[in-house]
Amino acid sequence: MNLYERYILPPLTHWACGSRLLRARRAQLIPAASGDVLEIGIGSGLNFDYYDATRINSLTGIDPSAGLLSYSRQRAKSMAFPVELIPVGAEHIPLADASMDTVVVTFSLCTIADVAAALGEMRRVLKADGQLLFCEHGLAADKNVQLWQKRLDPIWGKFAGGCHLSRDIPALLRAARLRCDNLQSGYLPHAPRFAGYLFQGRATASG
Repeated sequence: MNLYERYILPPLTHWACGSRLLRARRAQLIPAASGDVLEIGIGSGLNFDYYDATRINSLTGIDPSAGLLSYSRQRAKSMAFPVELIPVGAEHIPLADASMDTVVVTFSLCTIADVAAALGEMRRVLKADGQLLFCEHGLAADKNVQLWQKRLDPIWGKFAGGCHLSRDIPALLRAARLRCDNLQSGYLPHAPRFAGYLFQGRATASG
């Protein structure tokens, strides 16, 4: 890990992912979480404000960034339910099969190196009647925007913690045998189009 990744990227990520527009998306999605919850890429704990404490038994958060988890550890102390934070990536989740009622992932699938393996792990830890709540940016619907996303991807990733602009989120979910119940997609207002095409919804295991 270089000095940029250690000292600059964590506060930069916290600031960028905590924007007003993204907070609004979190407020729409996160209150639906219930039971024993796993949050992928919990980072600095930006979703903490939106969990409905009356619906949560426990929250387990994983993230490979020690810098971002330092923010979460402070915020976790004030939560009304148990919070466990684990410094690992999503490709190998240290939880038992079918142990989680809800998996939450927001603005994290873009940075996971082996996203297919990570989604397979999320499906593995979900109970049969569990849910995956997601909000992610990815491959735009417009061909011209897609072209720019693919051109910018190699440069963008170097400065944005390995973030990919052009991942096809619905296709990745389908490949992991996760079925979307209410997929919503579109451009985030006032965001650059190459980085602002969002997918949001709820997915369940498809058999």
